[in-house]
Amino acid sequence: MAQNKGCSGSLCQCFFEYGTPKILVIRSRKVGTINRLIQAVIIAYVIGYVCVLKRGYQDTDTVLSSVTTKVKGIALTNSSDLGLRVWDVADYVIPPQEENSFFVLTNLIITPNQTQTQCPEVPSPSSLCTSDSDCIEGFKDARGNGVRTGKCVKYSDTVKTCEVLAWCPLEIDREPPEPPMLADAENFTVLIKNNIRYPKFNFNKRNILPHINKTYLTQCIYNATTDPDCPIFKLKDIVEGAKEDFQTMAVHGGVMGIQIRWDCDLDMSTSWCVPKYSFRRLDNKDPENTVAPGYNFRFAKYYKFGNDVETRTLIKGFGIRFDVMVFGKAGKFSIVPMLLNIGAGLALLGLVTVVCDWIVLTFMTKRNQYKVEKFSYMDDFNLLSEE
Repeated sequence: MAQNKGCSGSLCQCFFEYGTPKILVIRSRKVGTINRLIQAVIIAYVIGYVCVLKRGYQDTDTVLSSVTTKVKGIALTNSSDLGLRVWDVADYVIPPQEENSFFVLTNLIITPNQTQTQCPEVPSPSSLCTSDSDCIEGFKDARGNGVRTGKCVKYSDTVKTCEVLAWCPLEIDREPPEPPMLADAENFTVLIKNNIRYPKFNFNKRNILPHINKTYLTQCIYNATTDPDCPIFKLKDIVEGAKEDFQTMAVHGGVMGIQIRWDCDLDMSTSWCVPKYSFRRLDNKDPENTVAPGYNFRFAKYYKFGNDVETRTLIKGFGIRFDVMVFGKAGKFSIVPMLLNIGAGLALLGLVTVVCDWIVLTFMTKRNQYKVEKFSYMDDFNLLSEE
């Protein structure tokens, strides 16, 4: 019972205590040096890092952006399926317009003159058969090419497969040609038009800078050293900027990233706010796992002959998709963030006393005297003196 009384009494005493700082001046070169050194480090951090390097005196905003692209270039191919053919932008940019990206065809596998008819399925574990009973009529194999007719027919002299109603002759899945058919794609160029806005500061700009005129635009090609402001890029330079080889990548295709960074200090001249370009490969390139590499898809071109039979040419296209990604941050002087950062810096100076107290109480020979001088108690202190 007495123990409980003592505990409640101590708690009550703590509750009704008031602590006030007590200033002790310690004349010690070691402690004084440590004190000034820590103060200097905190002040240097607040002024040098927070205010100057990180511009803690500025209010900031993130970029809003829109991107349009226009590809140009001509390629020449000569194959057994298509013969001698010229490819222009309407042939190899698929689709013509995308949001913040564009695709360029670099390689293809062609299956010409397909019509809707019956033909033997391509051999696979699920399509091999010995009799009609192995082929279920109407069955649709998700990995196959058509709907089964219920017949088992010859695929070759030694192999039988289920017959399907499909676009025949069926596509033969094989490795794409190497070197790529549209090897000339490395010389294609793309004009990237990028408009940005910082709504908080009502600031707009585009990557075709004010000093760029029509004459310059018709002959420039981006180069990080000689033409860093040119918005026209050669596809080979983009790929090589990511430390990749264009002809190797063009065989199976891939995904490239074009990064545009707008970091603007709006306290300075707006002419200093210019885009910085960088490039990187985005799709996974693992030398130990080469299953399903690159980027490809299928599309077809349809037409009719005089007999009114619909025919198509199936194309398995391989190519490079270029994704344009825009990043940026703008800053402008504002009194509120400046005061907040200065206030935070002044609060950090309070740590100096804590660190120095710990050093004195731990390492000084007169630490007991310091404790006595530092901590003292006054009991029964009244706000008004009694007469």
